[in-house]
Amino acid sequence: MHINIIAVGKIKEKYLIAGINEYLKRLKPYAKVEVTEVPDEREPENASAAEQELVREREGENILRHIKQGATVVALAIDGKMLSSEGLADQLRNWALQGKSELCFVIGGSLGLHKKVLERADLQLSFGKMTFPHRLVRLVLVEQIYRAFKINRGEKYHK
Repeated sequence: MHINIIAVGKIKEKYLIAGINEYLKRLKPYAKVEVTEVPDEREPENASAAEQELVREREGENILRHIKQGATVVALAIDGKMLSSEGLADQLRNWALQGKSELCFVIGGSLGLHKKVLERADLQLSFGKMTFPHRLVRLVLVEQIYRAFKINRGEKYHK
């Protein structure tokens, strides 16, 4: 299975980079996972709704350029479907059984994802109603993908 995580913005915090890299390393026996960073667009101070929409649109265009033809797309969105860790594991297993070996997880910027990206998604996934910094979500996502593979293999997960 090939998984591409497309995320808006570059992570600068060393503790987040270290955590993400640790889970990417742990994922190597299970899947080929890569992270594609697209630039975050500058949002004007006190941006109007129209200016915010333009930022989302530009980021969305950059995201869509990196989604491979035929990929199964999961967009992280606060209003998306909430799954347990076991539910995510089931979803990944079902896609694998359907022959969907190219997965793409998408994490938007601070303003969220543009509607075109949400429309392209096969699944909109939410980590809950709380708001998280999009850079932190990347760490949570790679950990949950790793956990899903461990669940599907029946392997023990050390907390």
